[in-house]
Order: sequence, then C-alpha cells, then structure tokens
Amino acid sequence: MSNTRDDEYDYLFKVVLIGDSGVGKSNLLSRFTRNEFNLESKSTIGVEFATRSISVDGKTIKAQIWDTAGQERYRAITSAYYRGAVGALLVYDIAKHLTYENVERWLRELRDHADQNIVIMLVGNKSDLRHLRAVPTDEAKAFAERNTLSFIETSALDSTNVETAFQNILTEIYRIVSQKQIREPADEDSPTHNVKSIHVEPTVNTDNVRRQCCQN
Repeated sequence: MSNTRDDEYDYLFKVVLIGDSGVGKSNLLSRFTRNEFNLESKSTIGVEFATRSISVDGKTIKAQIWDTAGQERYRAITSAYYRGAVGALLVYDIAKHLTYENVERWLRELRDHADQNIVIMLVGNKSDLRHLRAVPTDEAKAFAERNTLSFIETSALDSTNVETAFQNILTEIYRIVSQKQIREPADEDSPTHNVKSIHVEPTVNTDNVRRQCCQN
C-alpha cells in the first residue's frame, strides 16, 4: 500500500463494482482497501465506497471504489452512481453460471449509464472454488475480447489477483487520462471537449450521495 497521506494525491479515480448479488463485490472491495475478508458478508444495501491510494509512474492515484448493490430492487438507485465513474469491475462468480449469463445485461446497463470512455474489466471471482467451476476461463476470456474488456480471475477469499485486478485497471485509466492531457491542452472548442468527464475531479460530495440515496 502506498505510504502517501490519504488527502495527498495527483489523481482521483471513481471505480464502480457491478454484477449480481452474492458474487463477492463487497469482499473484493474490502480485500483491496482494508485487506479484509468476511465470510458472513451481508448483501450491500444501496451503495458504499472505500478508498485506497497506489503509486503509478511516481504519481499518487487515489481510487474511490464504489460497491453497488446487485439486487434488482436497488438498480434504480445505483444507476446514479455510474456518473463520474472512469472504471468498472464487472464481477461474476465462476461457480454460478447464471451470474456470468447476467454479465451481458450489466454491460448494457453500464454502457447506457456510464461515460463512453469508461475502462471495463471483467472479473471472474471465487477462483478458489475450482472444484465447483461452472464458467470456463476460455469462454469468459473470449467474451471479454469480443466486447473489448480486460479480463482476470480473482479470489477475494485467498487474495489471488485482487491487487493485480485493481492495479491493472487503475494503471490503464491513468495511462488514458495522462495521454489525453498531453494530447488535449484544455481546448474548449475541441470536438472531444464533452468527453472530458474522464478528467478526474474529486468525484462527489459523500454527504450529497447519502442524501440522494435516502431520497430515492
């Protein structure tokens, strides 16, 4: 983990975790941000987020990772939380084929609500359940390639690839953002000016989010 103080960073990236309920999104979040795993993890109600800073090319990247509830009844709430996201981890459970089948629907929702330049990684979680595998790695990898997603399998339980998944997506976002800043010196008339939501402002005021959540 980076030793930088939490309030000192060069970039702030909002990343959302999406996918069906029970695929392990909350444990991926807690494993990466606090190195914790909870077997008794309850379903997330609404939305929660945690932060962690990493270093890329000598720059401090603060990741603000949002865990959106997977249950259908919360989808109206969560659609608001795609706003401002520059990255998304689309998570399924390798031992439950239905959660993989639903990836397509989540991807559509993401493309409907999120910035068109959002960086998306397909994550097959619970890779420790090899003996119960229902989704072949090659099948998921092929799906990711067809849809221009990066792909990785993780286990929040034994930590496999959790660090790598977040490091990879944050590094990819950083590369896009830093290249864009070099290519596009703040040109208000640039045809891609409107796409600049990927330039990372402090994402949202958390007090407002809590109020929005309660008003919905």
